[in-house]
This record gives sequence, structure tokens and C-alpha cells, in this order.
Amino acid sequence: MKFYTEYLTFETSRLREYLNITPQVRAVLEKSRIQEGMILVSAMHITAGIWVNDAEDGLIADIDEWLEKLAPFRQDYRHHGTGETNGDAHLKSLLVHHEVIVPVTKGRLDFGPWQEVYYAEFDGRRKKRVIIKAMGE
Repeated sequence: MKFYTEYLTFETSRLREYLNITPQVRAVLEKSRIQEGMILVSAMHITAGIWVNDAEDGLIADIDEWLEKLAPFRQDYRHHGTGETNGDAHLKSLLVHHEVIVPVTKGRLDFGPWQEVYYAEFDGRRKKRVIIKAMGE
């Protein structure tokens, strides 16, 4: 089995932002030359997440609104007692999770219709990393 790893770095301009990173994931897969296996995409920060879903602007806005309803910014999070002010970002990250695994078949991401990989930033405006690890033959 072969392994190939690359890191992406993001510094978003907004506190919450959603980036379609499918082209970067495809580029890493191409460099890996893996034909059969899987590719792991994982946020390396506890206030960010990765998901697979439709790349449609209305859906992204709906997801953002839903996450804000489930984990709104509030002043009274216990986490804020540590000097941080990003308790909601940690909760939002738990809701979308921090990684996905995508199957690789015949050298391509084996997605269903409309599926794309997204990086979800919940506490932006500073550098954060994502690891992409291709595994297979």
C-alpha cells in the first residue's frame, strides 16, 4: 500500500466561511498516483470541520443558518472562562465533524451525484491547516 500526504493552509477573511476544496483534493489524488483506495481529508483544528455535500450556494447558506441556530454565539459559554471567545465554534465543529474519507476508484474520487468536499471555518481570520492523505495502490 502507498501513502501520499499534503497539507493545505487557509486563512479566511471571515469568522465563519465555507470553502469548496474539491479541486485541491483532486490535485493531491492525482499527484499520489493512487488508483484504488481512499483519501482522508481532515481539519487539524478544533474550530473547523470537513464535510461532503452539494456545492449549492443556497444549501451552504441553509447549513450556516442551521449551525448558528444549534450553536449560536453566546457570551455565557463556560469555555469563555478560559479567556477564549469561540465556544460556539467548537460546538459547530462537533456538528459537522473534522474529517471525511472518500473512496478512490480508477484514480478518481468516487463521489455520488453533486458531492463535493468542503472546509468549514468557524473561528477564522488566522492560519489553519488541513491534512490530505491518499492511501491505496
